[in-house]
Amino acid sequence: MISPWSAWFESLRFGLEVQQVIALRMMRVAAGGAPAADEMQRMITEKIAALALAQNAAAAALITGKGMDVATVRALAPVRSRVRANRRRLTRP
Repeated sequence: MISPWSAWFESLRFGLEVQQVIALRMMRVAAGGAPAADEMQRMITEKIAALALAQNAAAAALITGKGMDVATVRALAPVRSRVRANRRRLTRP
């Protein structure tokens, strides 16, 4: 089981990463041009793919009897990895 403080800290860190990605993406979109169009297309396709992966991970955990705690952690994993990858990509010069 995850300790409440660990879960709180991870949630805070994830929330900050999400906010940073949103801000970086909005700056790219505000700049306009082809990179903005590419970024908007990427946002939509990534969300659909991450949702599908999250649903599959949660369903697999529940079907195998792992419980809601494990299903939640596994469902968030693909979303977190996408957010971190986007943060790295968008902060590169």
